[in-house]
Amino acid sequence: MFRKKEPEVMRDLPTHVAIIMDGNGRWAKRRHLPRTAGHAAGSKTFKEIARYANKIGIKYLTVYAFSTENWKRPEEEVKNIMGILRDYLKDIDNFKDENIRLKFIGDLTRLDSDIVELIAEAEEKSKNATGTHLNIALNYGGRDEIIHAVKSMMNENIKPEDITEQVLSDHLYTAGQPDPDFIIRPSGEYRLSNFLIWQSAYAEYWFSDILWPDFKPKHFEKALESYMGRNRRFGGI
Repeated sequence: MFRKKEPEVMRDLPTHVAIIMDGNGRWAKRRHLPRTAGHAAGSKTFKEIARYANKIGIKYLTVYAFSTENWKRPEEEVKNIMGILRDYLKDIDNFKDENIRLKFIGDLTRLDSDIVELIAEAEEKSKNATGTHLNIALNYGGRDEIIHAVKSMMNENIKPEDITEQVLSDHLYTAGQPDPDFIIRPSGEYRLSNFLIWQSAYAEYWFSDILWPDFKPKHFEKALESYMGRNRRFGGI
């Protein structure tokens, strides 16, 4: 187990971990349960992993909760996911002692107004937290994020010759944060699925057949151990 009293272990942890939380539906199907049961189980796993990331000292954690493409799912399933989100946001006071700072990234304009209000309240209440900075990606798509950034630069009348990688990064939803060092995707899929496609240029990856509701701290540890054993050269020797 990773523990904060072991600085020699903590030293090599990634600063920013991103997770594609995938496999809720398949988890439910294998158990002959409705997909809603899979999302409920996945929500519990999310809370457990977020707490664990904070405990071991991960500074930034970004989770893919709902993509711009997920609106294509059955209306009832989408309503269930939004209901789980509401319950989490309404229960946020019970997590204030976790010392986790919340930020929601993505195009929030399509969400119901009460959810947007709850999001703003949750971000405000956690703004002084000094533990893990937790990004929850909602109605998020990597390409959509880049388009949003370009439009923002155009609205600011930034000249083409003044646009650099840093300028574009400063207009992304993750502005001011380090790019993810490490991206984890359980569930047996081997793709990014439009997640942090700008920020992930030099990220390391870890894939697993474990479905998200079954993903436990021990699996998180295994992934982190893999990361810490790698030599990141960033194009050098």
